[in-house]
Amino acid sequence: QVQLVESGGGLVQPGGSLRLSCAASGIMFRIRIMGWFRQAPGKQRELVAQITSGGNTNYADSVKGRFAISRDNRKETVYLQMNSLKPEDAAVYYCNNVAQNFPWGQGTQVTVSS
Repeated sequence: QVQLVESGGGLVQPGGSLRLSCAASGIMFRIRIMGWFRQAPGKQRELVAQITSGGNTNYADSVKGRFAISRDNRKETVYLQMNSLKPEDAAVYYCNNVAQNFPWGQGTQVTVSS
C-alpha cells in the first residue's frame, strides 16, 4: 500500500528550527528521488528540496543555506531540517518523489510567527 506520512510541523518563532519527517511505504523508496514540497494559502505547491537515492541534494533559492534534506533508505524516511525560519516559510509541507507519482499525504503544517 502506497503511503506518505509527514510529521514534525508546528508553531515556531522567526529564526527558529524544525525537523520534518516523512515515512514512506510501498514506493520502492530507495530508488526514488525524493522531494519536500510546500504550499502556502493561495499559492501553488512548490518543490523546496530534493535528494537522490545516492544523497545528492538540491534546493530552491529561497531556502538554500537554511534547509537541509536527508534520507534514511533503511527506514524509508526523508527528513527536512529547517533552520532560521522566516514567516514566508509558513506553509503545509509535503513529501513525494520529485516526479509526484504517488498520492499526496496529509502534509504537516509549519507556522512561523512571533
